[in-house]
Amino acid sequence: MIGIIMFFTALFMLLLGFPVAFTFAAVSVFFGMIAGIYEIWSYADPDMTMTAIFLDGLTEGVLMFDFMPFRIMSIMQNTILMAVPMFIFMGIVLQKTGLAERLLESMGFLFGEIRGGVAISTVLVGALLAASTGVVGASVVAMGVISLPVMMKYKYNVSLACGTICASGTLGQIIPPSIVLIILGDVFQVPVGDLFRAAVWPGLALVGAYILYIVVLAFINKETAPAIPPDPSRGSKGKQVVRALIDIIPSLTLILLVLGSIFGGVATPTESAAVGCLGAVGLSFIYRTFSIAMVKEASLESVKITSMVFGILIGATAFSMVFSYTGGEELVEHFMLSLPGDEKWGFIIFTMIAILVLGFFIDFVEISYIIVPILVPIAMALDINPVWFAILIAMNLQTSFLTPPFGFSLFYLKGVAPATVRTTQIYKGVLPFIAIQIIVLLLVAFYPEVFGINPNA
Repeated sequence: MIGIIMFFTALFMLLLGFPVAFTFAAVSVFFGMIAGIYEIWSYADPDMTMTAIFLDGLTEGVLMFDFMPFRIMSIMQNTILMAVPMFIFMGIVLQKTGLAERLLESMGFLFGEIRGGVAISTVLVGALLAASTGVVGASVVAMGVISLPVMMKYKYNVSLACGTICASGTLGQIIPPSIVLIILGDVFQVPVGDLFRAAVWPGLALVGAYILYIVVLAFINKETAPAIPPDPSRGSKGKQVVRALIDIIPSLTLILLVLGSIFGGVATPTESAAVGCLGAVGLSFIYRTFSIAMVKEASLESVKITSMVFGILIGATAFSMVFSYTGGEELVEHFMLSLPGDEKWGFIIFTMIAILVLGFFIDFVEISYIIVPILVPIAMALDINPVWFAILIAMNLQTSFLTPPFGFSLFYLKGVAPATVRTTQIYKGVLPFIAIQIIVLLLVAFYPEVFGINPNA
């Protein structure tokens, strides 16, 4: 039970606001000492004093961490995780080139003349940004700054506008190249390219479902998402289409270079990430936004985000080591395998609910490095296809960006939204999109073949 108590202690400390990486590391050391003392006490001679038991237990607890340097070194040498800082750098450079602004302005005018057109264009731009940058915060902020004022100006329902922006910004969690998929590829020890291929159709299904919801809602209630009057200053419809293509083609080219090289077997995800970095810098030349200062700023931001991810990974490694040592994994496995009904589906349903609930309170990185490693051995014992299971988890983790009260997308949008936009309106707006994500998740779970995934492979 020490491992289970340790888990809930770490969760409680996270809810209090302690830094994630330091929380996992500190809790691991503390409970490692307790586990060492408990082990010495369990096998101690009757004549052994409490002081001796305590000191020997502390020594036993310290010895538990002897292999931590080797674990940290294996993290540093992991070629899969090398793709993380490069994809982050690529996304930040593209953000600074003004790619989001160009796409939103062009597609907003292209679709604006139909009801719900600006919201539809926001979803499409969110998908393009997801496939080219994958940085959720940057996508939500960019669309919040540009799309939200336009939708509010033309009397869009505020909740719909906010929900569309938040949901579209989180598409970077499932549409490759995705940092979540790279992390899950490392945790599951499966090729990241396989996860990227398997995530394409579920990601596109989410895009289609979002657009369908907006179209139906705009058709039922015409005041919710009215059409925008044509702007003569933008020229004819043909000129608007040409301008949109000029803005879209460079980003599509970069997407094809990155994902095409992976899907075609030409490059590994790490190598394609390097290609993406060069492509992003190339686009900054094309858009005339390149400067040494921009590259330096993007590099510093990439280092900060990467340090956060790897700091959490090191803390999570210590946590999982102590959790395993104290028998927590065996206890969880026994519980999972004793669930009523079919073992496989009982395990999948329970884990999806658990991850969804945890997503209300903690971030996808912590869930990926703390919860998922506990589930992987059980999934292997039940002969569950790791690629399929990883995609289900990735889609579930995407929902964590939207779920109140701690959904990061909600905070990103609130930070750039006008003062008239209330937090309750943002919360209300994301609820239908959370429901859509859960529906698509269920479809991928029960009909994976429709999405090109073989659950029995």
